[in-house]
Amino acid sequence: MMSRWTVLIADDEPHARQGVRQMLARHPDFHVLCECRDGAEVLAVLDDVEPDVVFLDVQMPGIDGFEVIRRRTPERMPAVVFLTAYDQFAIRAFEAEAHDYLVKPVSEERFDATVNRLRRRLGAGAGRAREASIIVSGGGKSTVLPLRDIDWIEAADNYARIWVGRRSYLVRETLADLERRVTPHGFCRAHRSAIVRLDGVRELSTTPDGELIAILAAGASVPVSRRRRAQFTAAVRAAAT
Repeated sequence: MMSRWTVLIADDEPHARQGVRQMLARHPDFHVLCECRDGAEVLAVLDDVEPDVVFLDVQMPGIDGFEVIRRRTPERMPAVVFLTAYDQFAIRAFEAEAHDYLVKPVSEERFDATVNRLRRRLGAGAGRAREASIIVSGGGKSTVLPLRDIDWIEAADNYARIWVGRRSYLVRETLADLERRVTPHGFCRAHRSAIVRLDGVRELSTTPDGELIAILAAGASVPVSRRRRAQFTAAVRAAAT
C-alpha cells in the first residue's frame, strides 16, 4: 500500500520509540518519517519537514511536549498524539488541542483505535493530509517527494532513480512497481527504462535520424521508444489540454 500519511515519533526512550514503530507497522498507510529524542530536536525537524502526525512524549529532557506546542503554536502543529507514563496530564493535553492521549504501556487495541481516529481525521481533511508522494530513505533520514515535483524516473539495476530537477534519489523499487503507483497521477512510460511526468514535458523533438525526444522543463532530455511513440505523444497532448 502506498503511504498516505507521515509520522514523527518523539520520545527520549529508544524502546518507547521502537514500540510506536512496531505498532505502526500494522498500518502501512502511515510511514515513520523520523524520530526525535527531545523537544529541541522536534522543533528543529518541524522547521524542515511537515509530518501529518507527531507521537509526542510529554516528559522529555529540556523542552517537554507541552513546551514544543507552546513554542510552535497549536495552529502550526501536525495532529498530536501525546505519550506518557502518567495520566495526570490528560486535561492539559486536550487544552493543547491534542488529538489523543496515550498512557504507556499502550495496548494494541488502544493504539489501533487512535490510528483509526487519525485516519478518519486526516482523510476528512481536518489534519494535513498529504498529496500523493514517494518517500525515499537514505543517510539516516527520509525525504518526501510530492509527485508533482518529480520530473522523471529511470531504471538503475535493482533500483530506480527519481529525478527532481538536477537532484536524484535512489529507491529500492522496480520501475514497474513505481509505474503502477505514479501512472494515475499523470506519468507515462517513455521507454522501457524511463517514466516521465507528462505536464513537465516542454517539447517533443525529432532528431535527424527520426528518434523522438521528450525535452522536459527541468532541462532533461528523455528518448521515447518507437513502440511507445504514439501512446506517449497522445498522453502529452491530453495532459496539455
